[in-house]
Amino acid sequence: MPTSSLNQWALDFEGNLERILGSIRIAKERGATLRVGPELEITGYGCLDHFLEGDTCLHSWEVLGKILTSEDAKGIVCDIGMPVRHKNVIYNCRIIIHDGKIILIRPKMWMANNGNYRELRYFTPWMKHRESEDHYLPRMIQNITGQVKVPFGDAVVSTIDTCIGVELCEELFTPASPHILMGLDGVEIFTNSSGSHHELRKLYTRVELIKEATLKLGGIYLYANQQGCDGDRLYYDGCAMIAVNGQIVAQGSQFSLQDVEVVTATVDLEDVRAFRAISSRSMQAAGAKGYQRIEVGFALSDEDDTSSVKNIQELVAKKYDVRYHRPEEEIALGPACWLWDYLRRSRTQGYFLPLSGGIDSCATAVIVHSMCRLVAESARKGDQAVIADARRIAGEPQDSTYLPSDPLDFANKVFHTCYMGTENSSAETRGRAKELAQAIGSYHTDLNMDSIVTAVRQLFAYVTGVKPRFRAHGGSQAENLALQNIQARLRMVLAYLFAQLLPWVRGRNGGLLVLGSANVDESLRGYLTKYDCSSADVNPIGAISKTDLKKFIAYAKDSFELPVLAEFLDAVPTAELEPITETYVQADEADMGMTYDELSVFGRLRKVEKCGPYSMFTKLVHEWGSFLSPTQVAEKVKHFFFEYARNRHKMTTLTPSYHAEQYSPDDNRFDLRPFLYPSRFPWQFKKIDALAASLPDRSTVHPQEAKNEIN
Repeated sequence: MPTSSLNQWALDFEGNLERILGSIRIAKERGATLRVGPELEITGYGCLDHFLEGDTCLHSWEVLGKILTSEDAKGIVCDIGMPVRHKNVIYNCRIIIHDGKIILIRPKMWMANNGNYRELRYFTPWMKHRESEDHYLPRMIQNITGQVKVPFGDAVVSTIDTCIGVELCEELFTPASPHILMGLDGVEIFTNSSGSHHELRKLYTRVELIKEATLKLGGIYLYANQQGCDGDRLYYDGCAMIAVNGQIVAQGSQFSLQDVEVVTATVDLEDVRAFRAISSRSMQAAGAKGYQRIEVGFALSDEDDTSSVKNIQELVAKKYDVRYHRPEEEIALGPACWLWDYLRRSRTQGYFLPLSGGIDSCATAVIVHSMCRLVAESARKGDQAVIADARRIAGEPQDSTYLPSDPLDFANKVFHTCYMGTENSSAETRGRAKELAQAIGSYHTDLNMDSIVTAVRQLFAYVTGVKPRFRAHGGSQAENLALQNIQARLRMVLAYLFAQLLPWVRGRNGGLLVLGSANVDESLRGYLTKYDCSSADVNPIGAISKTDLKKFIAYAKDSFELPVLAEFLDAVPTAELEPITETYVQADEADMGMTYDELSVFGRLRKVEKCGPYSMFTKLVHEWGSFLSPTQVAEKVKHFFFEYARNRHKMTTLTPSYHAEQYSPDDNRFDLRPFLYPSRFPWQFKKIDALAASLPDRSTVHPQEAKNEIN
C-alpha cells in the first residue's frame, strides 16, 4: 500500500494534476491497490481566501474529471483531496474513487484553527457524525461517471476483503480522534491526508500520534502529507509514513527537492486481526455504534497471496528506526528547500543578500549554500526537473548542457552577496564577509557607503541648519539613533538597487530576490530599524532563535567543511552603526538590555505558554529564583514587555519569513495581537512589583553565572 508526499502549489491546477497522476502511476508500478495523497492536493493547501471563490471549487471538479477519465487512475482506489460545496456549504473533503466512479465524499469534521491555520474561515466542519446523505454531482462529473448522486458524509468503505476509513490531518491531533470509533467498528485501514508544516523539533509529535493511533487499536495507518513551499511562509515537510499495529514500517523523506515521492509497504490484514484478538478490545468493539458502510465489489488484496504474508512478517519483524533530523540539520534543510521552491516558482534569477560579517547574515548565506548543495546532489542523481529549473534560473539557454553539479559554481550564478561598509564598520567584519563569500562561491561585491550617508546628513543640515552628531561625538540620544537608522535604511535602498541591476551588469535578464536576515529574537524585541536591511522579499531565518542559529553554524562548520564559520561563532554580535572608541564598542545584547537566551525564554512564555506580564513573572521567579532576586526578575520581565510593546508596530512590517519556531512574532498570520499598547502596563507592573517585594530573596548563584543557569 502506498502513501505519498506531493509538492503542490496553491492554484497551480495543471501542475497539481500532473503530480497527482505521477504519484498514481508510481503506486501502480509498485503493485499497489490503494493510493493516498495529501490534504487539498488538487488546489494546494494554502489557497487561503481563494477557497471562498466559486472558481476554486469549479476548477477542482474539472481536475477531478481529468483524473477520473485517466487510464492512470484505473485499477486502483485513489483517495483525492479537494474543496466541495455541498448544499451551499464549503467543506474540506476527501473523494474516494475507483475505476472512473466516485465511491464516497468524506468531509473533514475537526478543523485546524490556531497558529498558522484558519480553516474555519473557509470551511465548515461536518457536524453529522456517523451520518451521510446524497450529494448531487456537477453535470460535468455526471457525464463522466454516469452517477447522479454519491454518498457524502462520515461513512467508511467496505471492500470484499477489508474496510477503509478516512481521517483528515487535524482529526489525528484531537483527543477523540475518529480512528478510535472506526477501528472499534471494524475498520482495518485508516488513511490520513495532511497539510502539516515543518517546525523545529515537531516531527516527533507527529510520529508518536501516528504510532499511538494503532498501538492500542490495531490497524494499518497510511499518512500522506504536503511537501514544499505552497506559496506562503510555511514549508510542508512531507515525511509520508505507514504504520502497522503501532509500529512505523515505512517513512518518506522530510526534506526533498522531489515534487513527487511515494512510500510503499507490503501489509498483511491478518496481522491486524491477530493483534486485535484481545478480550477488552473485543468487548468495547461489540458495543460500538456502527458506521454506514459503502459497499464495493472489489478487493484490495489478491485472493491467496502468501508472498504478501511472508513479506509483511519479515517487514514487521525487522525493527524500523524512524529518521529524526537534529534541529541543526532541520535548519540546514527546511529553509533551503523552501528557498528553492520560492526561487523556481517566482521565476527570478537568484538571491541577493547584504552580508554584514555577523552571524545572522552568515546563517542566511549558509542556508543558501545548503540549497545549492541540495541542487547539486539532485543534479548528480540525474533529477531532470531540478536540472531544468537550475538551468533556467542560471540564465542558461534551452539547449544548454550545463549541469549544476558543483554547489559553488551554481552559487556563483544565482547567489549575490554584498558587504555594505561605513566608517563604523570594522576590518574584521569586512574580512569575514569576503572569506565566507569565497568559501560558498557567491558573486560578491564590497562597497563603502559613507558618501551616501554624508550626503543625507548634509541635506538635513542644509534644510534645518543643525547637523546631527553621534553620541560618541557629543550628540543626544535622538541624534545618535537617527544617524544609526540612516545607515540601516540606506542599506535596504542599496540592496534593492543592486538586486535589480546586478544581473544586467553580468549580461543577464531579470532581477534578484532580496534576502532578509533578522532572527526571531531581534524581531520579538524590536531590535531592528523599520524598513532597514531587515526589510526584504523573504527571510529564511526570521523565525529561528539566535541560540539555534549558533548551533546551526557550529554544525555547518564541520558538515559543510567551512572552517571560516569558526570566526563568526567567536565574534561578539554588533550592529556596527556607532563609532568605535577606546572605551566603547557597540554590542547587541548590551543595546537590548537582555541576552538572546533570555529572549528565547520570554518568547516561549509569551506565545507558547500564553503568559502575560504577571504570569510570566510568577513562572520565572521560581525558575530563576536561585540566581536572581524577585526584584531582579521583575525588572527583566517588565523591561521585556515594555520593549516588546513599544516596538510592536515593527512586527506588522516584518519580511515574510520561513516559519520554524512556535514563538514566532509573525504578525501576518501566526501571532495576531494589537500593535498599539499601554507599553508601561501600569496595572500589571504594579501587581508584579507588589508580589516581588513580598517574596524572599533565594538567589545564591553569582550574577556572572546567571546566563549559564538560563541556558
